[in-house]
Amino acid sequence: MLRAEPKGWFSWKFTIFDDDDEPIAAIDIGWMRETGELKLGGRIYRLFREGFFGGAFILEENGVELARAEKPSSLFRSFTVTNNGKEYGLRAASPVERMFILSENGRELGTVRPEHAFTRKAVIDLPAEIDLPVRIFMVWLVLVLWKRDEESAS
Repeated sequence: MLRAEPKGWFSWKFTIFDDDDEPIAAIDIGWMRETGELKLGGRIYRLFREGFFGGAFILEENGVELARAEKPSSLFRSFTVTNNGKEYGLRAASPVERMFILSENGRELGTVRPEHAFTRKAVIDLPAEIDLPVRIFMVWLVLVLWKRDEESAS
């Protein structure tokens, strides 16, 4: 199980910790658009949205697309994530909850959820069979929606 923790009270930069509470990655969510950067194991991955106002969300390393996420509907907090020929569903557990559920072919595989109700710290329980950069990409997708929700509430 992994954890994501913001670097500061109002920050949208996160450190990802492993089971042993060791930092393994960093996510920097762009402040202006839905972009970001993932630093993992000395490598840098680009996180971005294809279009300025829409389009797929992409995980890319050195110009090579590793994963893609599409929002099937602007009305629902959900994504269809494709990676290595597999397709996953990532959706909010309910319209009001911040917990997201990852599934494949209707079978639940894991979750990304807040540590408690009043935090942006996240508990990440996603299957190890999915490459770590792709799992963290899924976390970034959830954090982007949390950021949207927070900005629309203020």
